Amino acid sequence: MPKAMRASGMKKCIGCFTCMLMCSAYNQQNHSISKSAIKVATRGGMSSGFQATVCLACKGSRACAEACPSGALVSRRGGGVILKKDLCIGCRKCQTACIANAVNFDEETHLPIICRHCGVCTRYCPHSCLVMEDSDD
Repeated sequence: MPKAMRASGMKKCIGCFTCMLMCSAYNQQNHSISKSAIKVATRGGMSSGFQATVCLACKGSRACAEACPSGALVSRRGGGVILKKDLCIGCRKCQTACIANAVNFDEETHLPIICRHCGVCTRYCPHSCLVMEDSDD
């Protein structure tokens, strides 16, 4: 069964950014948190906790894919999309269309950074703030 990443335990997050570092290292071969598909930030200061902006693994209508004029985003089994880099024209329409604000953009490669729901971030989160859940399509 396909899986999708969820940020269901953010009350336990300590803001170590390990999830972001591992995502960018594994998926972008880069150690900058700016290359991560997940974004962790404070909700208004260190004492108010952290929130994660993540792909919701939309099912049915996927706004980011529908906005893509080149067909570079295709539906992923279990929700979300897969980026076909060779078809992407770097127009950023997917970024604008994402209802969760979860499509990041790489200014160097001129490509969107799309969560693959690979689970790397969940494996390295020291407090299990992120989890992989079964996801039907």
